[in-house]
This record gives sequence, structure tokens and C-alpha cells, in this order.
Amino acid sequence: MNKDTKKTVIVGLGALGMLYAGQISRSLGPEAVSFLADKERMERYRQMPFTINGEPCSFLIEDCEEVKPADFVIVAVKYNGLSSALETMKNSIGPDTTIISVMNGIESESVIGERFGHEKVLYCIAQGMDAMKFGPAFTFNYFGELCLGVRMEGQEERLNALAAYLDQAGVPCRIEKDIEKRLWGKFMVNVGINQTCMAYETDYAGILAPGEANDTLLGAMREVISLSQKEGIYLSEEDLNYYMDLIKGLPPESAPSMRQDGIARRYSEVEMFAGTVRRMAAKHGLEVPVNDRLYGRIKEMEAAY
Repeated sequence: MNKDTKKTVIVGLGALGMLYAGQISRSLGPEAVSFLADKERMERYRQMPFTINGEPCSFLIEDCEEVKPADFVIVAVKYNGLSSALETMKNSIGPDTTIISVMNGIESESVIGERFGHEKVLYCIAQGMDAMKFGPAFTFNYFGELCLGVRMEGQEERLNALAAYLDQAGVPCRIEKDIEKRLWGKFMVNVGINQTCMAYETDYAGILAPGEANDTLLGAMREVISLSQKEGIYLSEEDLNYYMDLIKGLPPESAPSMRQDGIARRYSEVEMFAGTVRRMAAKHGLEVPVNDRLYGRIKEMEAAY
């Protein structure tokens, strides 16, 4: 690795973690990126035969207790793993570290900022990829892109430095002026697509076909539109159509992360999706029957594990 190359650490060796680690490693060298883990997980990871699209791959795994502050930290864990991730990453954060979260939802940036300083955390949305991971095997056809933006005044230098780094690493990204609306748009599509695919045990083709699943998908998304307007974000049908076009461009036989959770009988991120919608809607006295139904169905499925 060139001594001037920035160092990135990733928390979460899931689909998105592997997606970005693989690309950064190929472009900038294997020492430019590492995953953080405690000693127990380090040993487990080192014994796993990781593959990307069928090709064997290996990653640098660093002890979270001994790691030095990094230039960039990517948080790529599930909703239920965020609390432990904050502990795992604490030694990798220095005064100049810039943090992004590629987690779903609309709350992780605030949680991370509360712990490490809001000035270090930029807004980031990962969209357009069809990443699927089962065990150590990760596959994708579409890499997608990262949408980036500032959360507060004075972050422009951090934002520009991150965008330049990602461009150097070959990670598609763009800077969004209205990043908060983009964040809510991604939340809207995930509330619809992730939960519907899991509840109906289907793939993208199954929820795009006319019928009950498609009605549920659109209904759940429209409830987020109504909620966003109460929150001053003002999503619209135009935003819904934009994201529906993105879904239609994905491989029909692929499925989002919550469907993958269901297949693997893992507890899902339903609290981050329908759970958040229901909590925020209650604050405004807004009814969200589609998300109520999805929440109940997914909780029922998980209770049978």
C-alpha cells in the first residue's frame, strides 16, 4: 500500500461490508481496508472460506482492541448489531476520522454521532445493489452507488475528501444536496420491499407482479410518504416511482436482506422498518395499517424460529 493511501476499516462482515472491502482492496491494495473484530470473531473469520461471485477472497482482519485510528470507518451491521458495533469500532475513531453508515433506516447516523461526535458522521445511502450473502458466499450483479451529504455545517471538507477517496477506490458515489430527503426515500423503499419480500416469502419478481404482495409493497411505501410529510420531508408519488424503477432494474430472482434473513431463520430488521414507522406515526396520530400488518406477520414468523 502506498504510504499516502488512506486507511478504511469496516465494521460488519456482511454483504455490504464484503462489497466495499472487495472493491477497495482490488483498487488500492489489501492493506488499504480491514474488518474489525474481537479475538473470538477474528479466529472464526480467518477460518471461513469467503467467496465473491464464486471467487475465493481473503480480507485483513484486525483486533478491535489494538487497531489504530483510521481515516474512514464504514458501519455495515444489522440494526440489532449497532450497539455492539459502537464498542468494536471505538479504538478506530480519532479526531480526523470520518464515519459513514450503510445501514438501512433513518436513525443510525444520530446514534453513531451521539457516541463519537456528530461532526465525524456524514449522511450516506447505499442503493441500487443486489447484494446477497449466505454464509461466507457473497454474490452480486449490480454494484449500485453511495449517495453522500453533510449532516451539519462545517463538514464540506470531510465530504469532499471522502468522495475523492471513493472515486480513487472505484466505488461509485455522488454528492446529494437534499440528502435527508434521499435518506427518507431509501427508508420508504426498504419499508416496502424488505418487509413485503419477507412476509410473502418471495423475490423481486414476486412483489412486482400484480396482486396482494404488490399492493402491500405500494401501501407500505405510501404510509412512509404520509409520515414524511408530517416530519417535514415531503416525499411524493414521484419519489415512489423513482424507487420502483430502481427495483424493476434489479435481477427478478434476487431478494433483499430481510428475505435472506427469513430464509436463514435470522431475526430481521423489522423494528427498524415497521417498528420505526409505527412509533413515529403514533406521535402524529397517523394510522399505518399496512405496516401494522407487516409487523405482526414478521413477528409471527420470527416467533416460530
